[in-house]
Amino acid sequence: MPTTLPPLALTLGDPAGIGPELACAAWLERGAAQLAPFFVVGSISVLAGAARTRGWDLPLLAIGEPADAAGCFGDVLPVLDIAGLDYAPGAPSKAGAELAFQSLEIAAGLVRGGAASALVTAPVAKSELAAVGFSHPGQTEYVAERCGIAAHNAVMMLAGPSLRVVPITVHAALAEVPRLLTAELIRARTAIAAAALVRDFGIERPRIAVAGLNPHAGENGRFGREEIDTIAPAVAQLRAEGIDASGPLAADGMFHAEARAHYDLAVCMYHDQALIPLKALDFDHGVNVTLGLPIVRTSPDHGTAFAIAGTGRARVGPTLAAIRMAGDCAARRAAA
Repeated sequence: MPTTLPPLALTLGDPAGIGPELACAAWLERGAAQLAPFFVVGSISVLAGAARTRGWDLPLLAIGEPADAAGCFGDVLPVLDIAGLDYAPGAPSKAGAELAFQSLEIAAGLVRGGAASALVTAPVAKSELAAVGFSHPGQTEYVAERCGIAAHNAVMMLAGPSLRVVPITVHAALAEVPRLLTAELIRARTAIAAAALVRDFGIERPRIAVAGLNPHAGENGRFGREEIDTIAPAVAQLRAEGIDASGPLAADGMFHAEARAHYDLAVCMYHDQALIPLKALDFDHGVNVTLGLPIVRTSPDHGTAFAIAGTGRARVGPTLAAIRMAGDCAARRAAA
């Protein structure tokens, strides 16, 4: 990432979860992981407590503005200190949820305004946020709204070293998926993903494999007509628009090594169809990327993990991957 770009903004996440200690761990790994400069929007007291719990003598510095982070990042972890709070791992609270919400709000605004080059969001607990007035289904929808993008035009992609996947439907009951799937939804979300692969990932002509919904991709209507009536027309429209899409394909044959060599992105019809193979292949390196936004936004592909916060068991791999991917995508946008 060019040093002339603004630093990345990393949110604190829920301060009772594993976000604070992973932010500290990421800074400690900054050189080996070749991370772009970043700063944390949150609380020095929480970060200091998280570092002490892990036995780290971590230098922290309160900064006045994001531009201050680049010059000191090599020596200290820069923090935009917005609130004092005691570190209480595994014990979520109203004050902690308010801090998580405030961290997200400020960080998103800084990136939207150009003071930071990308947004990396640490995990939050949706139920805790809801209790303090957060009305969105998740951070993705909130960030999309802050960017002036309709939630349905913000596409979730999960990416790891071995696989990239986009689920067309996300947090929906499996019984509702056939009703929610439409040819236009599949076409629109796949087109957004294809454009993002070009812009943010430098793939000149992305190859996209589109999964079927039913076993054996419906087997010519024997096991359901969604492939015939909905998915195949969407694929045909994508191809007519110049997108290299293929399918519908039988999902059970899409994710072995030889099959993955023939596409850059797998478009799946529902949440688990996408996330099971991604987590099986790249559990410690999975990144949640929001496509279709005017800003770069990534997040490690895991939750708050309250049960292991402060125990030293949280692994920093996904956070490192999310920060690295945010920096890479921001650099590609700046170079375009």
